[in-house]
Amino acid sequence: MRAKELMFKFWVILSGIIITVITFGLFLYILYKGIGVVTPEFIIGSPKGIPLGTQGGVFPAIMGSILSGLISGILGGVLGLCTAIYLNYYCKNEIIRKYILNALQCLAGIPSVVIGLFGYTFLVVGLGISKSLLSASITLTVMIIPFISIRMKKALEETSKEQYISSLSLGIPKGYTIVKLIIPSAFKYIMTSLGLGTVFAMGATAPIMYTGVVIVSGVPGKLTDPFMALPYHLYILVNEGLSVEMAYGTAFVLIVIVLFINIACHFTGKNEDV
Repeated sequence: MRAKELMFKFWVILSGIIITVITFGLFLYILYKGIGVVTPEFIIGSPKGIPLGTQGGVFPAIMGSILSGLISGILGGVLGLCTAIYLNYYCKNEIIRKYILNALQCLAGIPSVVIGLFGYTFLVVGLGISKSLLSASITLTVMIIPFISIRMKKALEETSKEQYISSLSLGIPKGYTIVKLIIPSAFKYIMTSLGLGTVFAMGATAPIMYTGVVIVSGVPGKLTDPFMALPYHLYILVNEGLSVEMAYGTAFVLIVIVLFINIACHFTGKNEDV
């Protein structure tokens, strides 16, 4: 038994080390390959050169990725939180609860390219919405809803049930208890889930290819404008063989933004934790 425990402990520690090495190794490798082009001009400039994208910068793509990620994150966060609250505190029928969970799991398993095709067919062709920031953000919202809902559901389940029951026993309405007690208690984990959902949307390429992203454009001034995005710009640079170095620089910028959003959500939740 002692030998088995030592082997298990060794494997757990080794797994953690391997994951850490892979994560930092990937980050350092991309930094090494792309640091030559990551300059202030690259950050604040627009794509230039012939072919387009071999010179200049990625600022419109940065803003497009941030805007689409934030819009889809907010929409997905609201819908995901409401779904989690309903499943945890209002759904009394186990059959309905089971079907909702199964629907979320099925939606989570749909390939992103299929979700993009659905967004194009329903929003662009069916409803007549132009390929834009709005249609792309709605499509990304559909993709991340199960991702956020399941994690927020788990976050709410891990809050103190004793406080919830005590609040109800004092005659405090359920809705008031959830808003004033449960959500603040789980706020850190809710923000973490929201941050993960946002960066998940920012890193997706297939859903926005059909619904709003273009090869070159300015910063979108309204929701109905098309936009550039870092993952699609990266895809074009590599797929068309335009510039591998610029592609690595774009990938590095995307990773830094993703890391910053995750850290910001983590510390926001930490500061609001009760």
